[in-house]
Amino acid sequence: MLRVGLLGFGLAGRTFHAPLIQAAGLQLAAVVTSRANEVREVAADAAVLGSEQELLQRSDIDLVVVATPNLLHASQAQAALLAGKHVVVDKPLSVTAREARDLADLARQRGLMLAVFQNRRWDSDFLTVRKLIDSGDLGQLSAYRARWDRFRPVIPDRWKERPAQGNGMLYDLGSHLVDQALQLFGRPDWIQADVLRQRPGAAIDDAFEIVMGKGPLRISLAASSLAHRGDWRYVLHGSRAAFFKAGLDVQEDQLRANLSPGAAEFGIEPVGQSGRLVDGASGSETTVPTQRGTWTVFYAGVRRSIEQGLAPPVAAQEVAGMIEILEAALRSSSERRRIELG
Repeated sequence: MLRVGLLGFGLAGRTFHAPLIQAAGLQLAAVVTSRANEVREVAADAAVLGSEQELLQRSDIDLVVVATPNLLHASQAQAALLAGKHVVVDKPLSVTAREARDLADLARQRGLMLAVFQNRRWDSDFLTVRKLIDSGDLGQLSAYRARWDRFRPVIPDRWKERPAQGNGMLYDLGSHLVDQALQLFGRPDWIQADVLRQRPGAAIDDAFEIVMGKGPLRISLAASSLAHRGDWRYVLHGSRAAFFKAGLDVQEDQLRANLSPGAAEFGIEPVGQSGRLVDGASGSETTVPTQRGTWTVFYAGVRRSIEQGLAPPVAAQEVAGMIEILEAALRSSSERRRIELG
């Protein structure tokens, strides 16, 4: 059995990675954290370590999972690869595309797997959108809109809200929204973005509006911390029909509630949250059943990649392209102009 060492035991480490690691049949063998009691609640036999160095020196660790603040991701992934470990990094892999490509090169040179936890590729609503596009029911797409709104007017005291490179809404939720758009449509031709702070006292960006063009297709991505109920999660307009979907994938809430990823109801959203397909000619509406969310696919893919030498479920090189888009969004916002991507 592959043995995993986990760097960090905050929300990502404890709530997302630990249960998904175990659900894939991997052994959570060691955790670097000061929260020893919380680790024992999740993995009673796991060693609790005080430092990254202690973890990397262990010869019994096959895979290191990096679930620490964003600014540490690249350096800790590099150290783990140099120590001969396979690596999973929570998104974003790094704060620059150059760092991401350097890590991809290092993993290839060392013959090690490097995967990025872009778990929202397996959200129930995104899988539904992808299936609908592939079916051709929408016809030729003219507009794709994805929003991720929250109402969090009070700024919590946590690392994500503190000024540091790679912190802020763009690198947090934008990493997912941009990655999903790239999965559907590939690299856009251009980008124009507004990355801003809206809450009084905000030290980092807490909202963004991005428009990207791919030929005649317009891709709109946005997030806000001051949206009470939020807008549609997804809106797609095509030559035959349009699709409207509200609500968020349920897997995060289920994991927060300690539901096992192996439970029969894991990844299944409420029926009332289903999206609507509106026929362009008649205006008639059809309910579109939502696909089951499958975050469990990620670590199952990691396991196959290590054991069978297959490609990782999310490769570092492709994620570098996503981070390049985030960098372009920041540049567009600061220079107040459209950036041609080529």
